[in-house]
Amino acid sequence: MQTILGANGQIAVELAKELKNKYTANIKLVSRNPKKVNNTDLLFSADLLSANKTSEAIANSDIVYFTAGLPLDTKIWVQQWPIIMTNVINACKEHNSKLVFFDNTYMYPQNDKLLTEATVFEPLGPKGKVRGEITTMLLKEIENKTIDAVICRAPEFYGPGLTKSYTNSTIFENIKNGKELKVIMKDNTFRTMIFTPDASKAMALIGNTPDAYNQTWHLPCDDNRLTYKQFINLCSEIFGKPLAYSTVTQSTLQDASIFAKNTSEIEELLPRYEADNLFDSTKFKTRFPDFRITTYEEGIKEIKKEIDDNKTNR
Repeated sequence: MQTILGANGQIAVELAKELKNKYTANIKLVSRNPKKVNNTDLLFSADLLSANKTSEAIANSDIVYFTAGLPLDTKIWVQQWPIIMTNVINACKEHNSKLVFFDNTYMYPQNDKLLTEATVFEPLGPKGKVRGEITTMLLKEIENKTIDAVICRAPEFYGPGLTKSYTNSTIFENIKNGKELKVIMKDNTFRTMIFTPDASKAMALIGNTPDAYNQTWHLPCDDNRLTYKQFINLCSEIFGKPLAYSTVTQSTLQDASIFAKNTSEIEELLPRYEADNLFDSTKFKTRFPDFRITTYEEGIKEIKKEIDDNKTNR
């Protein structure tokens, strides 16, 4: 049995498809209100804040994929992430299950230095700090050989379906709704973004590769990095129309935070948009040279097709 914790997000949906397609039909989907992705999926309702329910969810699992997310709320993150990680680690140890943790980059220094698996954590705010804490918690378990686990780390997403990211919200959602596109902070810094289906496929591959365990992997991204200006220009070419955009400055965001709580929650992340984001996935590409990475052009075309199909089916 391979189990996905936090099973309703886009990463989990694509992961369930990939597992069924290449690795196993014995898949358990766990969330508060799980929904089938494949017709053979087993559903299990659980709140990961409960140690008992987490243990029940993980029972009989050979491999557990921890893809759960929380609302972008600092108070919730600080209170709940350590509890959830503790429950997941303890349950995996109890049931002798391997753990694949889907991680982000919030704990990394927000500058233009090359980011590798060896980059030291330098969080700038409470969300980055707590993400660093729970990742370090798992790294210590790996070091102490109390669990077989692997950390799969990804930068910002872009992609189809239910993909949630600033890029999807400010660019693709606005294209779909005929609104002006928005760029956070600067349009001339290079971004490294991962196409969500690639992230899920790579995680499934790592999870089913025994010698990949007990280490950290940067998930694979197109190294032809683009600035947001270049990215939007490429979108304009693919969508066949000029796409206007404006840049949202820090002062604009700070003014908006008076009215929108969600805006204030991203302020600690703003420095990442002021410098080139150089997320390096050479380790993965060297170990898995046959993995097919989606180019930015291919990814944008797939998103366009989905937008066009949805309009046709209305």
